[in-house]
Order: sequence, then structure tokens, then C-alpha cells
Amino acid sequence: MFNPRPLAAAALVCAAFAAPAYAQVTLTFSSWVPPTHHLTVWQANWAADVEKATAGRVKFQSLPKAPAAPPGTFDAVRDGLVDLSYVTASYTPARHILPLMAELPGMADTAEVNSVAYSRIHWKHFQKYGEYKGVHLLAVFTHGPGQMFTKKPINGINDIKGLKIRTGGGIAEAVANAIGASAFVKPAPESYELLNSGVADGVFFPFESIASFKLDTVLQQATVFPGGMYSSAFGFFMNEDKWNKIPKQDQEIINQHSYEYAARSNGKSWDAADQKGIEALKKANVKIVQADPAFVSEVRKLSAPIIDDWIKKAGAKGVDAKGTLEEFRAEIRKLSAERK
Repeated sequence: MFNPRPLAAAALVCAAFAAPAYAQVTLTFSSWVPPTHHLTVWQANWAADVEKATAGRVKFQSLPKAPAAPPGTFDAVRDGLVDLSYVTASYTPARHILPLMAELPGMADTAEVNSVAYSRIHWKHFQKYGEYKGVHLLAVFTHGPGQMFTKKPINGINDIKGLKIRTGGGIAEAVANAIGASAFVKPAPESYELLNSGVADGVFFPFESIASFKLDTVLQQATVFPGGMYSSAFGFFMNEDKWNKIPKQDQEIINQHSYEYAARSNGKSWDAADQKGIEALKKANVKIVQADPAFVSEVRKLSAPIIDDWIKKAGAKGVDAKGTLEEFRAEIRKLSAERK
């Protein structure tokens, strides 16, 4: 009589060998800026690169809509409403004090340099203080130099007084107020309507945002300061429970795409997007003005207390704030020299 048991046993053995060594993990991700925005595109490309590098063991699914308003992104990832996303520390300045170092005025002239320098400082000095506790932090980076864009010409410090300037909060808000503007905080995607309706007289943004949010038609002038009037520091992170469910082999692959690798990749992408913003302004005949030395000097003098305030707040956490800031500036000088 035919006995099917040996064949069944052999089939089970073959199936065991044919099965993947690691279970597949699917992660959701979201973006709170438009689909064409550099950050949305960069995150999707990052996810695709990881998916390919893990041979599909780690898969990503983009949510059609962010599950929370931009300032709630950290909590949304922490609480599992979405597995992967990013947000600027400017939106949560009470929680994220140390990242504001990378937002201080007059730092790097490119997003790549600022991002890599900040990444090195963060992982060396800041990560241990737990300001990203509750999520698994993958990378930190910044946008390009933040400049001032207005609906009227600006020729000096007196022209700024009383202007209603939309900012993302954090250092940008502090700088705008310090130089005499009336700053207020609103999420970036609302900027067009704020300018078009007259609620705002201007915005603080990197050049990239002018193209991303289609602001070229509602602006007259861009006023450019060396190293920017501010930057925005971003965290890119994953839900902690989901991270822990990823096999070690694939965690290592994700790590290879994170940290400084992601900071440099994002910085390069942002610099390219800034260039598109400059081109959009030129095409729309928006005047791009380099702030003269006296104007720059005045802004730096008025902004100096903001730097002192960050040193004080970071120092209260136990950080050698003054020394770390000098180290950050040294990294910027080193990286800038390497690019020449």
C-alpha cells in the first residue's frame, strides 16, 4: 500500500528551506507637505532604497494623508498612528531644545554642510539626553539657509519693523521678533493663503519652499543673508515597537541608510530644491537682494541674545553648550572647505 507520509515529510522539509529566512515587515509612512515637496520625495526614495536593500523583507506603504497636523507628527509616530515620518524641532521647541542649535542664524550656506555638521554633533553630544525618547531616531538634518521673503521691498532694518511674518516657530520666530517684525507661527502649507489674503506681509523660508508652496506669485523680494537668518532642524524617526520587530539583519541595513548617510543625502536633495526655488523667483521677476554688510551686522547684533538664550537653556540640561556650538561651527568650516 502506498504510504504518503515520507512524501509529506519531504514536502515540509522543502517548504522550510524555500521559506524566507526573515519575516516581512510592512511599515507605513506619511508626509505633511505636498506630494511634490522635496521632503515627501526624499522620504519615498529613502523607503524605496531600504526596500530594495532588504530584498523586500522591509516594505513601506505611503499613507494618502498625514494622520496628524504637522506639530503632532512626533506623537503620531510614537503612538503608532504612522510608523515613519519626520518633523522640524521648531514645531515642538519645548520638547526639542538641543536641536535648535542647528537653527541659529549665520551658520552654513548649504543644507548639506549644515545637515552633516549637525548630524555629527547630535550623535556625539545630544542623543544621550533623550529629547527623541519614545521614537527610534534614524537621522537628523536641516533645510538650507532660511531667508526673508516679503510682499514689499526691504532695504534695511527699519523696513522690517511691524511686518507680519509667518514662521515655523523656534529660532525663526525669535529672530523675526528680534529684528522688529511681528512674527507668528503657522504650518508651512498655509503660507500661500496667508500671503495672498494679507494676513502675512512675508515669510521666513529656505528658497526651496517658494517653489514647493507656489509663493513666487505673491512675493516681491527675497532678502539674502550669509548663512541664513535661521535654519530648521528635522528629526526623521520610526515607531519604537515597529523598529523592534525588524530582524537585526535588516535593522543593520536600515542603519546603513540612516545617520550621516541620510543627513548628507537629504542635504544634497534640499540644496537642489533650493536652486529650483531661486529659478522660480527669477522666472516670476521677484527681486533677489543680497543684504548689505550694515544690514547683516544689525541683524546679527539683534540676534545675538537668541544664541545666548540657547546656550543657557542647553547648559541647563548639562550640555557644554558654548563648547558644542563652537565644535558645530568648526565642523561647518571644515565641511565648507572640503567642498571648495
